[in-house]
Amino acid sequence: TTIIGIGTGSTTNFFIDMLVKHREKFYGAVASSKATEQRLIDGGVRVVDLNDALEGSSSIPIYIDGADEFNPQLELIKGGGGALTREKIIASASETFICIVDDSKRVSTLGKFPLPVEVIPMARKLIMNRIRDLGGHPTWREGFITDNGHHIVDIHGLTFDSAREWEEKLSSWPGVVTVGLF
Repeated sequence: TTIIGIGTGSTTNFFIDMLVKHREKFYGAVASSKATEQRLIDGGVRVVDLNDALEGSSSIPIYIDGADEFNPQLELIKGGGGALTREKIIASASETFICIVDDSKRVSTLGKFPLPVEVIPMARKLIMNRIRDLGGHPTWREGFITDNGHHIVDIHGLTFDSAREWEEKLSSWPGVVTVGLF
């Protein structure tokens, strides 16, 4: 009856392709995006809603995903694929988070990869202006809507040497749904 969490992105897609060969060894998976859900279904893996997976339990045993960037403190930038909110929810509901990365994703300070911020559409320009006030260069992923119906603003030109402080600061702004710092 084991249910596992599965992330989103190119690295995770390779993992899913290998996982489907072992689908009989676990009950099902919680998907962090509609794209991951479809890939799992296409591979014959039962997809379970997180609410159902947590029925009678406070967590799922494991969450597996990739990252866009990581530093020596094992802090991450995630969300390049636009699924950061659902990824963060499932990661927080998991006892263990396994992140699949290689040396190409290693940085000394986070920020080489643009930091995704999921925002409520009506707050997009407000958030972009606040990012500019901090010295960052925000770009809107125009034409991209998250699975939650929101926009993504990517922050360029800033470094995030204290990921927790940056996450708390950016997350406190009204209109921000989630920040891609893990």
